[in-house]
Amino acid sequence: MESLILYVKESYNELVHKVSWPTWPNLLQSTVVVLVASAIIALIILVMDLISKNVLTTIYSI
Repeated sequence: MESLILYVKESYNELVHKVSWPTWPNLLQSTVVVLVASAIIALIILVMDLISKNVLTTIYSI
């Protein structure tokens, strides 16, 4: 049990004193980058899906 308490204390100490947390503007900028990248990837997958659907529909109709 003592090792668990020691682990929690050391984890808290590391999070408070050693971790460099991003600033609010930096966090917002990173969030926007992730959202834009996710939207672009989703659009690419959508286009690939539509193309493959049309190709397979054409092949099956022959």
